[in-house]
Amino acid sequence: MENTRSSSKIRMGMVGGGKGAFIGAIHRAAANLDGEIELVCGAFSSDYQNALDTAEMLNIPATRCYADFNTMFTEEARLPESQRMQFVSIVTPNHLHFPVAKAAFEAGFHVLSDKPATFTLNEAIELKGIIEKSGCLYGLTHTYTGYPMVKEATARVANGELGDITKIVVEYTQGWLANKDDEDSKQASWRLDPKRAGVSCCMGDIGVHAANLAETISGLEIVKLCADLEPVVDGRQLDDDGTVLLRFNNGAKGVLLSSQISVGEENNLNIRIYGTKASLQWQQMEPNTLWMKFNDKPSQMIRAGVGECAPATAQSLRTPAGHPEGYIEAFANLYGQFAQQIRDFDVSKQTDISVQAPGINEAIRGMAFIENTVAASKSSQKWHPFLLADIQL
Repeated sequence: MENTRSSSKIRMGMVGGGKGAFIGAIHRAAANLDGEIELVCGAFSSDYQNALDTAEMLNIPATRCYADFNTMFTEEARLPESQRMQFVSIVTPNHLHFPVAKAAFEAGFHVLSDKPATFTLNEAIELKGIIEKSGCLYGLTHTYTGYPMVKEATARVANGELGDITKIVVEYTQGWLANKDDEDSKQASWRLDPKRAGVSCCMGDIGVHAANLAETISGLEIVKLCADLEPVVDGRQLDDDGTVLLRFNNGAKGVLLSSQISVGEENNLNIRIYGTKASLQWQQMEPNTLWMKFNDKPSQMIRAGVGECAPATAQSLRTPAGHPEGYIEAFANLYGQFAQQIRDFDVSKQTDISVQAPGINEAIRGMAFIENTVAASKSSQKWHPFLLADIQL
């Protein structure tokens, strides 16, 4: 991936991601991939022994391992500017995203958060005001936007190669929560707990990725929806499956399928966008391939690293053609973009929007999608406007 190199690394802290956590390790691998970011401190777990064990595993001095995030921000702010962390990566369960981000901004640190951004939509809206007041940077790891072929698809839609968009079909299906026994894992337990996950499990965990991908590639916005969410497995309080009909701001129609009880599915995220001239298709489990299809000529298979591509695509490629650009690399692209934003911030330079990580506006729309789908599913009314505040659940 092409970027502006510097002799000094961007210093990162982390909240969450202790031993036994899945996503923290993914974030650390991604942040480390390009050698531009250094993990210097953390409040890795509410269990301080776990936090200390994690710090030791990661070669973080015990003096930079903190019992809680408030202590970390206070102590890091006291360090010389050349030593303290510059941004914090938030990889906790959902209910902690807002308080951690708020405390970080108030202490003067940039924030890169796992999604969803907050526990509620109103928190996301409040967070935008906090960000603006702080003057700091905020990024959100909508991972799939970091894939090179997603960037290529986005560029081709923007260039008009599909014509006018008429329909979008996006699917994100998994099978890992298909059985009652699956709830025993650490990853499942908090996602199915309304006190930690929020109002939704499936839509909040993976459906929001599908909605973000549809809006990102198409350049459109959801304006209406009709939703059917439910827990398929008996005894669950939150949805593990759902279908959403969509209307976009240009009149295009859409369908979004999201499920965590689809037996045999691994991580089946795929999207098809249809226009008046052509259509495109991309699948996360075959990430190096983008298909363009037509009515009047053969389909075109576009491969990562082969031939000409959009500038944003080229910037996100790391390997020669034929070598998969996968999940860690997509995550790393977002970390690299955010690191560049921090470098530009430090010299009062505005980073080109095309190479910025997703931000607070995507965060707000993501939370709005989650809460709108839940509210719509509970209603007997068919179509609901896509509201950005004050949704009654």
